[in-house]
Amino acid sequence: MSSARQNAIAAVTNYKPMEKPLDFSKTPSNELFGSNVFNENIMRARLPKSVYKALRRTIDFGEKLDVSVADAVAIAMRDWAIEKGATHYAHVFYPLTGLTAEKHDSFLEPDGKGGAMAEFSAKQLIQGEPDASSFPSGGIRATFEARGYTAWDVTSPAYILENPNGTTLCIPTAFCSWTGEALDKKTPLLRSMQVLNTQAQRLLKLFGQEVPEMVWATAGCEQEYFLIDRNFFFARPDLINAGRSLFGAKPPKGQEMEDQYFGAIPERVLAFMLEVERELYKLGVPVKTRHNEVAPAQYELAPVYENANVAADHQYLTMTVLQRVAQKYGMTCLLHEKPFAGINGSGKHLNWSLGTKSQNLLEPGATPHSNMQFLTFCAAVIRAVDKHAALLRASVAHAGNDHRLGANEAPPAIISIFLGDQLTEVFDQIAKGVNGKSKKPGHLTIGVDTLPPLPKDAGDRNRTSPFAFTGNKFEFRAVGSSQSVAGPLVILNTIMADSLDYVANELEAAAKADPKKLNVAVQKLIQKIIQDHGRIIFNGDNYSEAWHKEAAKRGLPNARNTVEAIPAGDYPESVKILERFNVLSKREFHSRNEIYLEKYVKDVTVEARLSFEIAKTKIFPAAVAYQSQLASASLALKSLGKEHCTTVLDELNGLVARLQDQMVNLDQVIHHAAKGDILDHAKHCRDDIVPAIAAVREVADALEGIVSDELWPLPTYQEMLFIK
Repeated sequence: MSSARQNAIAAVTNYKPMEKPLDFSKTPSNELFGSNVFNENIMRARLPKSVYKALRRTIDFGEKLDVSVADAVAIAMRDWAIEKGATHYAHVFYPLTGLTAEKHDSFLEPDGKGGAMAEFSAKQLIQGEPDASSFPSGGIRATFEARGYTAWDVTSPAYILENPNGTTLCIPTAFCSWTGEALDKKTPLLRSMQVLNTQAQRLLKLFGQEVPEMVWATAGCEQEYFLIDRNFFFARPDLINAGRSLFGAKPPKGQEMEDQYFGAIPERVLAFMLEVERELYKLGVPVKTRHNEVAPAQYELAPVYENANVAADHQYLTMTVLQRVAQKYGMTCLLHEKPFAGINGSGKHLNWSLGTKSQNLLEPGATPHSNMQFLTFCAAVIRAVDKHAALLRASVAHAGNDHRLGANEAPPAIISIFLGDQLTEVFDQIAKGVNGKSKKPGHLTIGVDTLPPLPKDAGDRNRTSPFAFTGNKFEFRAVGSSQSVAGPLVILNTIMADSLDYVANELEAAAKADPKKLNVAVQKLIQKIIQDHGRIIFNGDNYSEAWHKEAAKRGLPNARNTVEAIPAGDYPESVKILERFNVLSKREFHSRNEIYLEKYVKDVTVEARLSFEIAKTKIFPAAVAYQSQLASASLALKSLGKEHCTTVLDELNGLVARLQDQMVNLDQVIHHAAKGDILDHAKHCRDDIVPAIAAVREVADALEGIVSDELWPLPTYQEMLFIK
């Protein structure tokens, strides 16, 4: 085979660990957890009692933070970080690139006497000023308007990020323009958390809580990913630049044996996982589960749920740690939704719920009173998802996810809710206004004045549903593996706030008219919600053609790709609720849609250029070289008067000619600039460039099955997925 592939395989098979094994007996995991986080224990130990209490009130109840409190926090944080070996601090923010960004500043400042001293003030903690001109703004900021600010997010703890040559104090921050408009993922997420709390507390007051606890959205974000050896990675320009393989014939064995899922974890991979967990423990990320996923070379990591804002920050950290630690073990972590064709891609299942310090508001209750509260919140979710399904779909739309959604590995693009048979039956009976009994376990009678207790996990799971109730939370399975979960969380929180506002308005009016009949009002309201929005509930096979037809009859939107999804989510009602709740202004919302469409165009254009380059400079030369070998052999045999078969040569000739034609076509569509706005360019990418890339690949993958293995220039799927 080619020398590049030989060298890669030799390096993989001769791999030796770069460092000594970790010794978990020296420092138990429970002692490691949060050791690099400026957390509750550190704050309680290092801050004056009055400062600590004031800071907790800000974190727990959203009270405004006093500057004098910030001064004390800054001093304690600086001293703690320096003791941990930090020389710099960084305001970490989350621009609309979908990645993290940071600017590092030294603690040291000249003392005017030829020396230096460590300084870190409240002003430096609270606010930074990175250049905003080079980050996506969707027209909000012109290039020459460069000023942007980072603002300390007191609700997300600062942490120490270790490096072989030192450490850095990292401070999670929001990022906005000089005009105060959001340029990041965190700012609207914090806004959505605030409005969700306000609306949820209104409902809790109706259910008897005179002074309701603060309500948070909670999230637990499962992360799927692929691992391949770095030697293979560096021999694949498509993986380096696009994150996915643009070429690759289906190997003789893929995932059809169904022996990968939950199988024994390879030793090298397990060593990597152990170090990932160790590093995440230090950063306070509550990692719980690890296992083999369905596809070869695919794995999953899952944390315990936590405050949604912190969970979003931890998700960024998780992706960073996965990629950094993989390098230490001679591997590359691929987070693209579909790095390999023909096998399962990767998602990031977002487990979402609402809760306070003392209760999960989506936990089925053990008493009629708590059950009534649960069913009301659950009905609000049903209304929210049905009214704003297009907006929710748009929140997960990007080029990578287009390769995954709708395949038999991920939910379809049609948003629906799975409730399970028992909960669905309860809602159906309420909607019909009749008494009845539920399915096992237990007999549930639907009365007028009370609602029945519901057992947790009373139904099966549905892995084809995009939005499934799983006992005490909803699992939004359509989020892509490379995505920030902040965007989907913003939409979930906001549409839920809108729905809770509607529910609270109705019940407050009913309670004012007759406080003794709240239960009756709740039942009537749930009945109306299910009658109006029950179409979104579907417990069957979301992959089936019958469901797609049924969904169309129900009027459920079906945006099959990013170019359909983003405009479909940009409708007047979306703008209205985002603006009404001060989550995103009309200008901010439209700017984001422009950014996401522009990113789609850039992603597809990069893939097209890569596809053309690899086809022309690697695959075509290999095919021609083999063509020359076969032609020479054919001429030699003919000159000797020997009979010979030219079937392979004939097939090869045809494929080489087709490859040239498809390369010419791809080159033309790349350079044929679409006219009009960004949506027109996106449509050109979807309708012309994406099919042209696929056409080149189809021929190239056929050639891989014919061209001599010694000439094929790219590591194959068989090698990348199975040689570990």
